[in-house]
Amino acid sequence: MKKLASIVVSIVLALVPMNMAFANENGTPMNISSKSAILMDVGSGQILYEKNAHDKLPPASVTKVMTMLLCVEALDSGKIKLEDKVQISDTAASMGGSQIFLEPGETQDVNSLLKGIAVASANDACVAMAEYVAGSVEGFVDNMNAKAKELGMKDTHFANTNGLPVDNHYTSAYDIALMSRELLKHESITKYLTTWMDQVVVGKKQVTVGLANTNKMVKHYQGTTGVKTGFTQEAKYCLSASAKRGDTHLVSATLGAETSPERFKDASNLLNFGFANYESVKLCSKDDNIATLTLDKAEDNKVNLVAKENLTVLIKKGGNKDFTRRIKVSENPNIPIKKGTVLGQVEVYQGKKMVGKVDLVNTKDINKASYLQMLQRVIDSML
Repeated sequence: MKKLASIVVSIVLALVPMNMAFANENGTPMNISSKSAILMDVGSGQILYEKNAHDKLPPASVTKVMTMLLCVEALDSGKIKLEDKVQISDTAASMGGSQIFLEPGETQDVNSLLKGIAVASANDACVAMAEYVAGSVEGFVDNMNAKAKELGMKDTHFANTNGLPVDNHYTSAYDIALMSRELLKHESITKYLTTWMDQVVVGKKQVTVGLANTNKMVKHYQGTTGVKTGFTQEAKYCLSASAKRGDTHLVSATLGAETSPERFKDASNLLNFGFANYESVKLCSKDDNIATLTLDKAEDNKVNLVAKENLTVLIKKGGNKDFTRRIKVSENPNIPIKKGTVLGQVEVYQGKKMVGKVDLVNTKDINKASYLQMLQRVIDSML
């Protein structure tokens, strides 16, 4: 991005005081039995509670959060479509553990495979989608690790797509929260993550297979938005669980619980603590018109810049606070410019501390002005 010019705007909101301290600095608010745990705000990434959050542990099927993220990114980019037909390989059909019993040589659409992953934690569907999206499981796993690096997941290395026991496959509660937060930004995945019961038709004999969501919080916890369970003998019971109430969207991750009820109890306690003590305030929504960029050499010399995504600030419940919004826009960017290019940023400060930011992008392609347009502008300015 070219050099940014900044505009500082003071905004006074009837908000509660900001408290960015970890919850356990004031005494642990709950008894978390899982080996590792974290509570994170989806909007801002703020950590509200952590316990051994960077311990590198096997995640079992919580791995599939990253698998789904790469699949939904491929969908949103137009690389693949929900109605695309995927031929099932011998490798995909041979996966054990949780599955939807795919058969070698049959075809399934992307919609059914994604449903199988999100609802029934299907290992065979993970491999089928990996092969379809990346051409091979190995290539897809490389993409998983590349995405983990991009998201700042420093405690993670993936060795497969589904979390079945294998050497050198690990992550942390913190990293699970990061990739879960990223997945939840894609609204198209919500219908899969929150489906309680469904079915798919598989095999050459077209057998109907019932699906029941492995994440019981979908049915039993108010506002649940996802995301994924996991279990192996080595990993024990793992869970990434998210919920939204009003504008407050939280995600908890727990690893290494001894029983399934314990992981759900831990996740519920974490989310309950977050909703009881914190709330998110939305400062702008995705696609809100934030600034106008003047480009004298562009075909349209006034360019609207909009928020690339929602901008929220997490605050502790209680009194009032002032926030400062600083808008930065590019100076003299090179034209032409493709739609969706980052041309600015909004930063929100509390005092001198930045507590949130969001990129600003253009809503349409920006092309160079013609010679006649430039000449007309010169004449207009003279008149």
